[in-house]
Amino acid sequence: MDILNSLLQGFATAATPINLLWALLGCSIGTAVGVLPGIGPATAVAMLLPITLKVEATASMIFFAGIYYGAMYGGSTTSILLNTPGEAGSMVTAMEGNKMAKHGRAGAALATAAIGSFVAGTIATVLVTFAAPIVAEYAVRLGPPEYFLLMVLAFCTVSAVLGGSTLRGLTALFVGLAMGLVGIDQITGQARYTLGIPEMMDGLEVVLIAVGLFAVAEALHVVLFEGKVVETQNKLTRVHMTRDEWRRSWPAWIRATFIGAPFGTIPAGGSEIPTFLSYATEKKLSQHKDEFGTTGAIEGVAGPEAANNAAITATLIPLLTLGIPTSNTAAILLGAFQNYGIQPGPQLFDKNAALVWALIASLYIGNVMLLVLNLPMVGLWVKLLKIPKSYLYAGILVFATVGVYGMRQSAFDLFLLYLIGLLGLVMRRFGFPTAPVVVGMILGPLAEAQMRNALAIGEGKWSIFLERPGSVVLLIVVIAVLLLPRLARLRRRLKNA
Repeated sequence: MDILNSLLQGFATAATPINLLWALLGCSIGTAVGVLPGIGPATAVAMLLPITLKVEATASMIFFAGIYYGAMYGGSTTSILLNTPGEAGSMVTAMEGNKMAKHGRAGAALATAAIGSFVAGTIATVLVTFAAPIVAEYAVRLGPPEYFLLMVLAFCTVSAVLGGSTLRGLTALFVGLAMGLVGIDQITGQARYTLGIPEMMDGLEVVLIAVGLFAVAEALHVVLFEGKVVETQNKLTRVHMTRDEWRRSWPAWIRATFIGAPFGTIPAGGSEIPTFLSYATEKKLSQHKDEFGTTGAIEGVAGPEAANNAAITATLIPLLTLGIPTSNTAAILLGAFQNYGIQPGPQLFDKNAALVWALIASLYIGNVMLLVLNLPMVGLWVKLLKIPKSYLYAGILVFATVGVYGMRQSAFDLFLLYLIGLLGLVMRRFGFPTAPVVVGMILGPLAEAQMRNALAIGEGKWSIFLERPGSVVLLIVVIAVLLLPRLARLRRRLKNA
């Protein structure tokens, strides 16, 4: 009953005119970001992070959440019409959706993608509503040793999952950890790694690093390395489904929701795995197997799109309750929380209950907004594809520069922004992920503080991490995360030898 009362209070906050406007703006920008290939929600949120200096916390988090799941809705448009998935989670949608479009069924593909996203997003939001407070209730009992190992687990999973290659992921993570050490040591008061530069005494700004690594690096990469691509667009038909298409779609939506949601709640990473699993499931269960890979099967669009949105919505559970991001955009959202002095974790539901419940309530509202934005107005979103890329990415660079300069009016910040942008460009060219850098920078100082607190409790003995049941369990999980993938690969090699 407390959960329902809290949710109602959240609706009262989220439904104020100003917050509804922020939700609508976020959903609109998110849809546009999803439609435009190559930008992605992480870049968009990073570019807009400077608004946290001027906008109240609840409004900005509702705005960023709208961009996040709005991009998942919009991503299906380019996947279906252009065979150009803007996000990795939309790759599977393109496989069947584009074939449907080529055979004159683009409208049905877009309709099942939008409605499936709404159904899955709403069910996943219900799971967030009831599961997150329970997780937070148990997680609040953790002490410094458990917190430290939980962050080590976050480092291991994020570097492995968001990095693709564990070595590259860990390298990026250590770059972020090094950045997090810059500034005044909170315990000793000593300046660390500031190179004698006064502007670095307060540490590096998370906003600046995120904007440089995502927005600036993306724009520079497109300008320097991506040639002009000629894209052919399939004809857009009226967005509707026949009775038979409805009958074939709704079981796929439900199955995919319960495939996607668990992948969002655990640090298993992204929406790629559940979308492929959903596609494989629908292909196996379908009575129209001959349509897969030929004329396009509607179940092959309905399932992956629903799994995609369920996974994305469910990422809020580990983010809000444990402070663990399981996607690029969730890592940027973690930085947005920290800009307000808010640390996502078990105590968030007690210390910032109004913000959390308004954010959860805004997910319900945003899902309805996105359905309205995506079904009747899909023709309008498609026109965004006519914007020349040179203008688009020039605009991104201008917004990024103005936003970062507006934080402290510092020329040094602009120098650092483009230096970090060049670092992000180099990382991208050589296949190093950027999200672990942001995670390491944000969670690194917190992990250091928890480690010091744990050692103080244990009177300087490292055995404190083996004396508590919770920390032992987490230590075993960390070792399993590091070793199991390698053992599985070794087993496959021996089997194939």
